[in-house]
Amino acid sequence: MNSCVAVHLPDGGSLVYHGKPLMLQQVMFCPALTWCVRAWMARDVRRFFVVCGEAVRLLATPCFPRQLQPEFASEEEWGAVRSRLETEGWTVEEVREPVMPLGNLMVAFHNLEELSRLQDACHSEIVASHQKRGVLILDSASTYIDPRVDIGAGTLILPNTILRGETRIGEDCEIGPNTMLDGCTVGRGTTVNSAQARDSAIGEGCEIGPYTHIRPGCTVGDGSKIGAFVQLKNCNLGKGTKMAHLTYVGDADVGDRCNFGCGTITSNYDGFKKHRTTIGNDAFIGCNTNLVPPVEVGDGAYVAAGTTVTRNVPPDALAVGRARQENKEGWARRNRELHRKK
Repeated sequence: MNSCVAVHLPDGGSLVYHGKPLMLQQVMFCPALTWCVRAWMARDVRRFFVVCGEAVRLLATPCFPRQLQPEFASEEEWGAVRSRLETEGWTVEEVREPVMPLGNLMVAFHNLEELSRLQDACHSEIVASHQKRGVLILDSASTYIDPRVDIGAGTLILPNTILRGETRIGEDCEIGPNTMLDGCTVGRGTTVNSAQARDSAIGEGCEIGPYTHIRPGCTVGDGSKIGAFVQLKNCNLGKGTKMAHLTYVGDADVGDRCNFGCGTITSNYDGFKKHRTTIGNDAFIGCNTNLVPPVEVGDGAYVAAGTTVTRNVPPDALAVGRARQENKEGWARRNRELHRKK
């Protein structure tokens, strides 16, 4: 017989905290309802109803996977909806109080204190489930893993690591310490040390960090090195590209095997619009370079240190955009003598 679950989410009373039903309060980075939906789906429940007011609908919708969105009804409508479902042969399981899955049970809670205790138990359960699959977690007390995260066997998770959202980490990686990944994919054999990344894809065999910030919309190619105090935003990096330190690359498409010197930036914002920078394969970008888009640097081109690039650089060319050095012999000595006299 077909079965469905109907969750009642009140918009007032003791089961609401700060305007949100207790079932929509966060537990390890996602609402309690998200945990419940995953547990019900594991029992092959494939139809859901949420009984709530209009204001709660927008909050409840993200708790369900895109391919299995719930049907909504108000409390006034629910009686008729339930009668119709039973006539059609559905078995309806109603959930009228907040619950959280724990093992094979659904455990009720009625306030944030009880929810906090359940969160501690869920934290331990998540860590244990990853350890059973071959993930090495050095300090479980300082590691926080969203239930939606998937981690490959042989990966080492170091202390003070937070893994959130639909994050996917490959086998034999090293993540942490002091790292947060949110909605990211990380390829096999990659190291992410003291870094933050959000809604981005990092390839295999990469070295990320320390103190790297990867903002949403980035793709980092296999074998790349993104080092200390580098920030990426909405950019695509090819394979084997290296940015060792002190670099900002935003709104850019970068080829394979490029090298960026420290102090390099893309000046992607002109005060009104964002513009893209395109860099070909095997380009060398010298230290303290400003790339002012829209601009292209061709395959194999060199940009000399201290250059501000405002025009396209052809393939295999050298771009130099700085004042020529002039040495004034004896100037420093004369300047010191002048100050002594004063």
